[in-house]
Amino acid sequence: MHQVYIRTYGCQMNERDSGEVARMFLERGGYRMTTEEADADVILINTCSVRDQAEQKAIGKMRLMGPLRHTKPHVVFGFLGCMAQSRGSELLGTVPHLDLVAGTQKYHRVVDYVDTILKRRIERRMDDERFSIVDVAEEEGSQNTIRHQEVEERQATAFVSIMQGCNMKCSFCIVPYTRGAERARPIAEIVEEAKGLAAQGIKEITLLGQIVNRYGISEFPAVGGHSPFVQLLDALHGIDGLHRIRFTSPHPVGYREDLVEAFARLPKLCPHIHLPLQSGSARILKAMRRPYSPERFLEICARMRAARPGLAITTDIIVGFPGETEENYEETKEIVRQVGFDNAFIFRYSPRRGTPAADLPEHIQVPEAVRAERNQDLLRLINAQAQERLRAEVGKTVEVLCEGYSKTTTARLTGRTPQNRIVVFEGPHDRLRGEILPVRIVETKGFTLYGEADSAYSIEAVGGVS
Repeated sequence: MHQVYIRTYGCQMNERDSGEVARMFLERGGYRMTTEEADADVILINTCSVRDQAEQKAIGKMRLMGPLRHTKPHVVFGFLGCMAQSRGSELLGTVPHLDLVAGTQKYHRVVDYVDTILKRRIERRMDDERFSIVDVAEEEGSQNTIRHQEVEERQATAFVSIMQGCNMKCSFCIVPYTRGAERARPIAEIVEEAKGLAAQGIKEITLLGQIVNRYGISEFPAVGGHSPFVQLLDALHGIDGLHRIRFTSPHPVGYREDLVEAFARLPKLCPHIHLPLQSGSARILKAMRRPYSPERFLEICARMRAARPGLAITTDIIVGFPGETEENYEETKEIVRQVGFDNAFIFRYSPRRGTPAADLPEHIQVPEAVRAERNQDLLRLINAQAQERLRAEVGKTVEVLCEGYSKTTTARLTGRTPQNRIVVFEGPHDRLRGEILPVRIVETKGFTLYGEADSAYSIEAVGGVS
């Protein structure tokens, strides 16, 4: 029985892809998963290319594991995902003991490739021969290789990939070159997967796509004024047992009237959107190839909050994009003040090889020290806004989907509100995992809410201690 270790860097889509690869190993037979790299016969790292730091971390991790080859000559080392796609065979020279490089459209072939390498190693005892497989070619229909997933007992949430690729080609982003063009799964197939998850006890699903609200826009027709994405939301909303629907990551261009209206009429759609701003400067947005203005972004936020009272909005912002002046940065801060985000991911601009922004002239590059200062300055503003919004929750009773033990102790449980706020509350074990229950918020520390569960949801009420 060969043991497989998978390490994942990057986004939720990478997490979902890694889970899919793990499932395929288990279904093949002769493999089992391990969390200990030293015990593994197969070591795979699913990679991210959004920032150089993520690539360097993955490469460094793989290099550190090289000495395992001395004690296990047959061990297979492989890179999967976005960095594998963008760098391809170049990685064989970067990591001498690397055996497999599988791109973003080849997850369904990973088990076959590992089988081939292991067979060659073990049966032919070719310990000292360099044999490798590199496959980063495009494959038509690869989005349809995503299969239904199995879940753990009382698992509360699950990711559902609905599409692959991106057509937007923002000037700073490598994703369209690593994930390819937009390709959508059929609505019926996605709904069938979601029904299966609900039947297994899943209460909440998160739909995944590079620009998720552009789902199927060039492949499926609009019906009754509803885009394919809204048609999908309508179909998912009718599934018995499914209580919450989220999606990430959308683009401002996808917030048309039908999607705004969907938030007003579909209660299972969680009152939380992650809406990437990137910059509050019209000039920088144009340089980023983001086809909206700051005014349009503010309009979307206002319309969404009007459609769904209590909506939480989180965002992504890049500081220090080439050519960003102090005035441009102040424009971003002004948008942040006006929107009042619930939270944000702030990134210092990092040039990605192969993107248009990486070729911009040196004289317009923002010095690293300036990027770092803007990053910290904006983070202070965002954090102050986020904590103010959390303090406003104290004294309220909120709906929490329990996800299990808290990260720090088994004496408390944790879950999330519909607005995606983290709540920690008392509970000696995870019998409440997968349950939706009312929790009264008593205090907030940092970016976490702390509360007390309704006494009606005692351990005895949900079946006692196992």
